[in-house]
Amino acid sequence: MKKILAVVLAVLMAACMFAGCTKKEETSAIKTVESGKLYMATNAAFPPYEMTKDDGSGYEGIDVEIATAIAGKLGLELVVDDMDFTSVVTSVQTGKDDIAMAGLTVNEERKKNIDFTTSYAKGVQVVIVTEDSDIASIDDLEGKIIGTQEGTTGYIYCSDDYGEENVVAYSNGAIAVQALLSGSVDCIVIDNEPAKSFVAANEGLKILETEYVTEDYAIGVSKDNPELYAAINSAIDELIADGTVKTIVDKYINAD
Repeated sequence: MKKILAVVLAVLMAACMFAGCTKKEETSAIKTVESGKLYMATNAAFPPYEMTKDDGSGYEGIDVEIATAIAGKLGLELVVDDMDFTSVVTSVQTGKDDIAMAGLTVNEERKKNIDFTTSYAKGVQVVIVTEDSDIASIDDLEGKIIGTQEGTTGYIYCSDDYGEENVVAYSNGAIAVQALLSGSVDCIVIDNEPAKSFVAANEGLKILETEYVTEDYAIGVSKDNPELYAAINSAIDELIADGTVKTIVDKYINAD
């Protein structure tokens, strides 16, 4: 009997060792910009998805926490690479960074340059106006000067709908808000969550009740790194399934 148990234990140990080796081989097959690290290209001026901490010690937000959880699943350390939003996709496409997370909307143009994972959040483009504005709905945007963040889908939509001559692109949302307050533009089109943060921080502004566009946010990965893409996509699927993503989102955005 003891001999049989010893044989069974030996088989189980061998199976566990094999499983461990297999897992290690799968992890080591993932190539990142720097061994042991996961570089995230972002624009940390898009609260509550990504922003600089109040004390300037680093970064926080929905995307940062989700990326940290993904890195943890892969046995990697997250490194946040802050840059202009217009450089985020290119940075991943050229191999400077591993993933793009910047409240990044999935669209056909970006799909030509990078691969997108499962969507982990919904983005809603809204309109910010001053409280005394004569703009009451989307129907009133015709002929108005619209402020947006450069390189965003908001800029693309507004340029297509109202003409490039009526759209002004700023390097980030905060600068666009200052332009609105100074009267340089008549309104701003931006994602709903950053819009709420900007309105809360600046007196005299409001968000129109009418939604402009609804979008999907996802993680961008280089088309030249299918192994990393598969690992990232699997990780985000698991984090959605086990409720981690919802917990993180609810931490920054009031749950329904």
